[in-house]
Amino acid sequence: MLVVPLYAALLALLFVALTLRTIRLRRRYGVALGDGAHPALLRAMRAHANFAEYVPLALVLFYFAEIGGAPQALAHLLGGSLLIGRSLHAWGVSQEREAFAFRVTGMALTLGGILTAGSYVVFAYGHSALLDY
Repeated sequence: MLVVPLYAALLALLFVALTLRTIRLRRRYGVALGDGAHPALLRAMRAHANFAEYVPLALVLFYFAEIGGAPQALAHLLGGSLLIGRSLHAWGVSQEREAFAFRVTGMALTLGGILTAGSYVVFAYGHSALLDY
């Protein structure tokens, strides 16, 4: 059974939570577009947008790595690091007094997973191409 769909589903739940938080703040401040110069709304928007910017690429790479033969343990490591990383980053960015260590750790976990999966896919593709000759 594939592992990546589990993490995609868990990340989808986190994405919905970030979306709902942004909507709630938009309603509270009466802002339909932009941030209305409200720092809390800007932070919620950035946490939501940053999630949307990184997660799709990461999940595609994780999936390609998994179907390319990556061990289940690696798939769990990648998915878990992305889930934890995105959670930490969102929490850190959302704080009025920004918890910078959470933001940095979250980005490190996210980029580390993307780099690992991307490298695995390139290596697996190269290895497979060599075997075809």
